[in-house]
Amino acid sequence: MAAQYVLGMDLGTTSIKVVLLDSQSKTVTDSRAFAASSDVSNEDAEHAKEQDPARIVSALDQCMAALPKEKLNKVICIGVSGQMHGVVFWKSRTGCKWSSDDAGHTFIPQDVSRLITWQDGRCSSDFLSSLPKPESHLSVATGFGCASIFWYTKHRPALLSEFSVAGTIQDYVVSMLCGSEDCVMTGQNAASWGYFNTTNNQWNMEILKGAGFPVHLLPVPVESGSIAGRTCSAWHGIPADTPVGAALGDFQCSVYSCMRDKADAVLNLSTSAQLTFAMPADFTPPIAPDPVSPIAYFPYFHNTYLAVAASLNGGNVMATFVGMLTSWMKELGVELSESKVYSTLVQCALTQPNTDLCVTPTLLGERHNPTSLGWVSDISPTNLSLGHVTRGICRGILANLATMMPPQMLLAAGVKRIMGSGSALSRNEVLKQEVERMSPLPVVYGEDVDSAVGVAMVFNDRLCEDTARSISHSVYCEHVT
Repeated sequence: MAAQYVLGMDLGTTSIKVVLLDSQSKTVTDSRAFAASSDVSNEDAEHAKEQDPARIVSALDQCMAALPKEKLNKVICIGVSGQMHGVVFWKSRTGCKWSSDDAGHTFIPQDVSRLITWQDGRCSSDFLSSLPKPESHLSVATGFGCASIFWYTKHRPALLSEFSVAGTIQDYVVSMLCGSEDCVMTGQNAASWGYFNTTNNQWNMEILKGAGFPVHLLPVPVESGSIAGRTCSAWHGIPADTPVGAALGDFQCSVYSCMRDKADAVLNLSTSAQLTFAMPADFTPPIAPDPVSPIAYFPYFHNTYLAVAASLNGGNVMATFVGMLTSWMKELGVELSESKVYSTLVQCALTQPNTDLCVTPTLLGERHNPTSLGWVSDISPTNLSLGHVTRGICRGILANLATMMPPQMLLAAGVKRIMGSGSALSRNEVLKQEVERMSPLPVVYGEDVDSAVGVAMVFNDRLCEDTARSISHSVYCEHVT
């Protein structure tokens, strides 16, 4: 049989990645990634964090253009994952325009808002406390889709009146590829918005209606792993009428790509940081959220859940430190690239295997404790070198995660090893050392451990299951007749 491929795409906070997975060998044959460079400022809203969807789609086009055309012609399914919690608005039927050039058929965003990301901080604690309590086991925090929509309902209602559809950025891309007039959303992404009951896979409609929420903007809930539709046009050489999966959460897909056994825990260190393990198949989440608990239960696949310590502070802490140093040096008349500064800091810390400098790097607070910000203690004249400070920051990132999900909790859950993944972990040997220092369990760093690979695996496995069911049904029919 000729080779066939599943395309996996991940629309991350800082970068876009695409992979081609051979459907038979289940191996990644091609992979491309580009920086999204999509952040935009908003001076009208304090603590706003927004991105430009047009730049995100442009980076996606760059990735797609770099893949082998002869393989794109043989893509049999498309899977899309992306940054969770965020929300983007668009107009039904005119959310994009299709064009054709040497690169093939592509779509260009139009009649679409900025993406309000998961890092958005415009919803203050006072504002969040004014919202109705959700009928869900998950709390609502700033940066969550429903909280952001509530904020716009109160402060910028005119903007909402311009649009008819809302979703995550990955939902938007799926809708455009399928030419859909509405938006479907899996439970993984819906739960990340808040006000979603994962037990019955439904929005808290009555609660939201009673609070004046524009419920017409809510996407249609569908099962995680289901097909959203088919491509309405050829796209970068992928044929029209190719199945497109309903968008999935980047976190769940990163876990799917590397959790080989139920006794595995997965540590993901990218822009943020997460540590997770699978709950037993019969686990049912609590009826109500515990807003001060650092552990959340994320919906996974087939009605199962992941216990997750989801920290807002991961690789972005190192990025902030690098940006600060780069800015200071520029003021002093010295210019170095951030990549050079980053690699130098890592090398300095590698020569400083220990430090008594105590860094609590919670620059963004945490969802369960938003007012607890970062601090540094035990400062002395002997621990102010770049090596000490960088080592202290990396240690602090992991120590903060360990306070949220202690090693004893992993051992009690029967976890046997930790699978390490994420862009921050892959580029920073000091973070790896601190993971191993923190963990009483063996740590394994896998290859192809990322969301783009994971979402391709999800839909390749679905195709295999569908094929197996079809064969079984055919055999049964032949036996009956």
